[in-house]
Amino acid sequence: MSDSRLITIDCQYLMPRLAAAYLRIQGDEVAFVETNTAHAVPRMLEALSAAGLSPEAVRYIVVTHVHLDHAGGASTLLAACPNATVLAHPRAARHLVDPAKLVASAQAVYGEARFAELYGTILPIEASRVRALDDGATVMLGDAPLRFVYTRGHANHHFIVQDEARDCVFTGDTFGLVYPRLQRAGRIAIPSTSPTDFDAALAHASVDVVKNLGMKRAALTHFGEIDDIEVVAEQLHRWLDLSESIVESAVSMDPAEAETWARARLVEAMERAALQAGITLDADDYALLELDIALNAQGLVFVAGKRRVAGHS
Repeated sequence: MSDSRLITIDCQYLMPRLAAAYLRIQGDEVAFVETNTAHAVPRMLEALSAAGLSPEAVRYIVVTHVHLDHAGGASTLLAACPNATVLAHPRAARHLVDPAKLVASAQAVYGEARFAELYGTILPIEASRVRALDDGATVMLGDAPLRFVYTRGHANHHFIVQDEARDCVFTGDTFGLVYPRLQRAGRIAIPSTSPTDFDAALAHASVDVVKNLGMKRAALTHFGEIDDIEVVAEQLHRWLDLSESIVESAVSMDPAEAETWARARLVEAMERAALQAGITLDADDYALLELDIALNAQGLVFVAGKRRVAGHS
């Protein structure tokens, strides 16, 4: 087996050690896994240069799904890497080729100025430079096989990447969030249930897919490599059970009150999890978790709303 390296890049998205991209080196070929936003691309190219490699060595740019903290920098990074091809789920690939809907949706939420501040510029990618992969497809990086496995639950266009040469799996958001700041005593892992595709049953199944691959390590976008896969899977299953129970309760609630109620339940659960891990959350912890708690509550209430409408139809 040729030289095999993996470098974790802190994309400095919103704050340090919140979102990562990975530089995967196999011999004289390179892949980036995740791109974060256009603002992170200089950091990624610096990591490439520090590893003694040029942008011409980049063969693949992999995005696990097209949420903008994972794929927002794809067009900018691809423009800097003339020999690269973007690898994506078929449902993600079409949004990389034509990102207008994604951009419009995000700008409607944030406004154009805040969108630019968060994500920079997102341009269409030529279809010839995007490769959509089937479930179970294998792509060679040098002499190392990368296997792509669909994992719904967080997003319906999500896959993970099994890297047997390094005994590792890149999990995107399928295997939760493990922020380094929270790991100061015991393990704390939480899922991402953000809008609009959260499905508890599929998320449970996808957690098990990761666990059952038998890899020694998982490389999470949020954040870094972990080796206690069984422990993280158990925690995620408990959180997903809680998430489903929140959805079930929110179905019968006034929609105007459901999101505030759901956020409060998630905060209570986070405080319990922290105490079980041996820490008490401080102001910086709450600041770190604020966005995820808000998005997770929105996602759960969105699912409850869909069920409410379906029940009345």
